[in-house]
Amino acid sequence: MTQVSGLQADIVEKDLTAYLTAKIRTEIAPDDDIFATGLVSSMFAMELVVHLESTYDIAIIGPELKLDNFRTAKVMTALVLRLAEDD
Repeated sequence: MTQVSGLQADIVEKDLTAYLTAKIRTEIAPDDDIFATGLVSSMFAMELVVHLESTYDIAIIGPELKLDNFRTAKVMTALVLRLAEDD
């Protein structure tokens, strides 16, 4: 289990999966590519950026703003932990 700045990977992943499931009203798994399935649009990616920044007190800028960082709850968890570690 990875822990960075008080964040635990399993808890972040569980919270993000629950958030995504609630927002798109479809049960998803941590590895489900929400963009490839057509469940969300690229506009939803911006909402995800705002959610991640405000929830985890991180800044997602520059090269981190690529769609591949937002495809799955697992990938977003890695992004959150990496950026929290950089703070």
